[in-house]
Amino acid sequence: MSRRIDIELTSALADGSWTWRAAGAKKPNGVVDSSILPAGSIVGDLLKVEIEQMLDGIEIQSIVRGREKADGANVLELLPSERPFEAVIETRAKRDRSDHRDRDGRGDRDGRNKRDGRNKRDGRSGEGRPGEGRPGEGRPGEGGRRNSEQRRPHFDAPPEIPQRPKPKRLRPGKARRNEVLAALPEEQRPIAELALQGIPAVRARVKEDNIKLEADGKPTMPEAGVVKMAEDLLPKLRVAEWLDRAEAAQRQMEHLDLRDLRSVVAASDDSNVARDETSRALAEALRASLVRKQDEELLLWFGDIDAAIGVGRVIRALRQSSQPPKAGVMFPPELARRLSEAATAALLPDDPADRWIAVLEAVAFSPVRTLVTPTVPPTTITDDLRATTLRLGPALPQIAALLGIEIPAGTHKPKPLRQQPARTDAKKGPRKDPTKAPAAKAEKRSAP
Repeated sequence: MSRRIDIELTSALADGSWTWRAAGAKKPNGVVDSSILPAGSIVGDLLKVEIEQMLDGIEIQSIVRGREKADGANVLELLPSERPFEAVIETRAKRDRSDHRDRDGRGDRDGRNKRDGRNKRDGRSGEGRPGEGRPGEGRPGEGGRRNSEQRRPHFDAPPEIPQRPKPKRLRPGKARRNEVLAALPEEQRPIAELALQGIPAVRARVKEDNIKLEADGKPTMPEAGVVKMAEDLLPKLRVAEWLDRAEAAQRQMEHLDLRDLRSVVAASDDSNVARDETSRALAEALRASLVRKQDEELLLWFGDIDAAIGVGRVIRALRQSSQPPKAGVMFPPELARRLSEAATAALLPDDPADRWIAVLEAVAFSPVRTLVTPTVPPTTITDDLRATTLRLGPALPQIAALLGIEIPAGTHKPKPLRQQPARTDAKKGPRKDPTKAPAAKAEKRSAP
């Protein structure tokens, strides 16, 4: 999916292309062909471009043209007035109770007669107009709304479950890395900092600097020698960077996100890290902490699903069951039986289509999707429900057969709907997620 960013042109290469970086930052960066750049582009130009995220990096698709400023031909000239300024004063007249009743046409015989006569000329009686002529109804904006609230079916939402505190992401320091950089000669520190970004970044920087040196008539740097120096410095820097992350993980272990802990343990298998004695001891301690933390998260995961089933929040239980803290974990048979029975009971034939859509979206990616087998289809099958069933058909063939929808052969397995990030708009407030709206309504109807 394409998006727009602001870039800065950093240098022109010999092959006619230009290097760029995100405006005000070091990354993302890359190379763009000069054919799509405006004529007369120079180093330091800021452009708004449309990019596409590829597997091997960011590719610039086109330049986004800004709006041209209008000339001064259509500007209105403000002419001063010679008349003295006179303030406008508004005085509101007091309204007594009798005047208010006469304006509404209630409590006054003449007002009622006029209204009844107008209705008779229209071919309607005064009793036929909602909110007028009926005792106790009042105005249309009050009585009609009150009556609609009385006629609307009422659903008691299931009780809320206390939410567990969200785990915090890893915040590593830079003490170990700074020690290694401080021990290096001053001329090697820029190369070492670039080496942390990877050897390709070192090569690109050397080529860019050599182009500038050639333009100024100065001798260039030997690319092979600089790259060899970066390769010699990189092992120490990798070990120092891993130690910064590992020590931070130990300090933040209680509230650390399990994904970050896994990444730190996985990085300890690097050959440079494994050869260091201090790193090996720390890696073993982190592996033991990972096993313990995974077991704790697994028990909490089972408890959250059981609590959601107990209070009738079936959709939340189904969504939690599709997000295990550890891949490949076996779902308990007894919990699977309870969850599948609750999901099957949540698909009643009289439920609206949005209820079925919300439940099916959660069932399709849960470990109990094959056990959810309603016997009666919904009384109303809308186009949205039919499209949802067609998309989720490979994961829920029993539901597709129940609704009489044929799934084409070779249809790929469905993927969960992508949730949009929340919008922070001072005028309109936070943006609601469209994928959660059916689920929120459905949860309200899941009360007994």
